[in-house]
Amino acid sequence: MSDKVREFVSFSIYLLIVLIVSYLFVHFVAQRTIVNGRSMEDTLFDGDNLLVDKISYRFGDPDRFDVIVFKYVHEKNTYYVKRVIGLPGETVQIDNSGNIYINGQLLEEHYGFEQMESPGIASNPITLGENEYFVLGDNRNNSSDSRASQVGPIDKSIIVGRAWIRMWPLHSAGKVDSIK
Repeated sequence: MSDKVREFVSFSIYLLIVLIVSYLFVHFVAQRTIVNGRSMEDTLFDGDNLLVDKISYRFGDPDRFDVIVFKYVHEKNTYYVKRVIGLPGETVQIDNSGNIYINGQLLEEHYGFEQMESPGIASNPITLGENEYFVLGDNRNNSSDSRASQVGPIDKSIIVGRAWIRMWPLHSAGKVDSIK
């Protein structure tokens, strides 16, 4: 076999390995997504590029206040970015003043500073199922979230992963958990 053929075979194997590793990384470990809209302001902004951790929730469950990415089931190829407020088995209710109650206790939170104008379907108590989560956008009055009947509580099976790192814009790059 000539040197050029060996070199071509070697390069082809290298390229195949790179493609396989890239495919596995994107499908099982992390994926890039772009924030579209204002529903997570002042935490995330329209046009922010995020790296989504797709592996953490394969071994554990989302925690309260995690920022997650999930599939919007009513539109193909549409994903939402929201903050987890209610966990499986909890009862969530929002009063007309915008106060959030978990199992009858006022939720102390540091996100969503404006008063919610509408509690939506959460004006009545919502008891979450075994794998259900109640999510809200940080920009509460400009967010389609679990208060809306077309979104409602979300099932763990549609959660893509945890918003992990903001990659762009560079001046605000960093871990999403530490961005407030």
